[in-house]
Amino acid sequence: MHLLLLTVAAIVLLLLLILVVKLHAFLALLISAMALGLAAGMPPDKVLRSIQFGFGDALGFIAVVVGLGAMIGRFLEHSGGGRALADWLLAKFGNQNAAWAMLIAAFLVGLPIFFEVGFIILVPLVWNLARETKRSLLFYGLPMAAALTITHSLVPPHPAPAAASQLLGSDLGRTILYGIATSIPMAVIAGIFYGTWIARRLYIPVPEIAAAAMAPPASMGPNDRGLPAPPVPMVVLLLLLPVLLIFTATMAGLRNIPWRGAAVFLGHPFTALTVTVLIAIYYFGLRRGLTREQAAKMAAESLAPMGALLCIMGGGGAFKQIIVDSGVGAYLGKLLITSAISPLVVVYLVAAAMRLAQGSATVAIITAAGIVAPIVKGIPGYSPELLVLALCCGGTAFSHVNDSGFWLVNQCFGMTVPQTLQSWTAMKIVSSVAGLGIVFLLRALLR
Repeated sequence: MHLLLLTVAAIVLLLLLILVVKLHAFLALLISAMALGLAAGMPPDKVLRSIQFGFGDALGFIAVVVGLGAMIGRFLEHSGGGRALADWLLAKFGNQNAAWAMLIAAFLVGLPIFFEVGFIILVPLVWNLARETKRSLLFYGLPMAAALTITHSLVPPHPAPAAASQLLGSDLGRTILYGIATSIPMAVIAGIFYGTWIARRLYIPVPEIAAAAMAPPASMGPNDRGLPAPPVPMVVLLLLLPVLLIFTATMAGLRNIPWRGAAVFLGHPFTALTVTVLIAIYYFGLRRGLTREQAAKMAAESLAPMGALLCIMGGGGAFKQIIVDSGVGAYLGKLLITSAISPLVVVYLVAAAMRLAQGSATVAIITAAGIVAPIVKGIPGYSPELLVLALCCGGTAFSHVNDSGFWLVNQCFGMTVPQTLQSWTAMKIVSSVAGLGIVFLLRALLR
């Protein structure tokens, strides 16, 4: 029991270092891991070896996936492909169904692109639609924002779900497929249903910021050469190619088919994402006038923001390993197996508490995964993929004044803080609760 109390104290220390001392999450995770190991009676050299092993174990797979995903997103953003896809969907759906068009466009764009980048790409379309139809900005804005933020939190190769998948030992291919299957109804419930409901009760006009930040014409991609945006079918193929390759490998692994080895090799996340990156560099870079040096520089620039995220992921892995090696993980696992509480609820609540306390969904999900991995791994009757999804649903639950995404939505939609809480924050809670319900439904169907 004293190990359990020490673990709770280490988590409290972690939150104090992040929230009160304002220490970077990476340093806070390392310090908390060291403190827990020493307090649990581990020899100092064993504490350091555990941290080293946990850090490397967490990053050995994830660093490759996250780095390749960042490159795909950068070339798609540069070419204007995301904007072209959204324009095409709007033309097909018409203004009457524009909210659905925004949701689909944001979902596809959100698969490889971070929430903030996708939001900046698509928000001018929301401004245009709200201005033309005189409807509340939320009618179009919440479906777009919901799809982007849900894919960012639930679908690898985004950093948080990818790291959680690694820490909890789930199959990445199945995690992607289950994540997409869960994200779609979550986005519809929170973005379309709740978005329509709140838009009728809260009128948000087009903000003044829209006049100064309007995007270029729809026929032009936001690139520095003013070239037409790439064809929409090519954009869709690029977005879905890694998912299709990984899915093919998963199916090939279940059946003894010809060329099974080649299919499994091409469908490994490393290979699938590498092939997609090469296509993106050629088709969205070199074919559009970039020199090889410029393309290489753009790929390098896409990796720069990954440094802090990878350190946080490694810190989460180190914290997890200390929990394992100190013995508290095995003890808590036994308690959980004999209790009436579903492990899905446990991981959900841990991640939701971390998100509520410190703001960032990525940090919350990775930190929570490090905390719960030693407790829930191997529990009979619960697949690691569903545990990852439940945890990610908890990590996406709350977005309020300590979250940078809250302020991005607040400023771009021109809302007051209470209005942002009523719309954006409430939408996040709705999507989170709906996601947990969908995970329970998936478990019932897959048993």
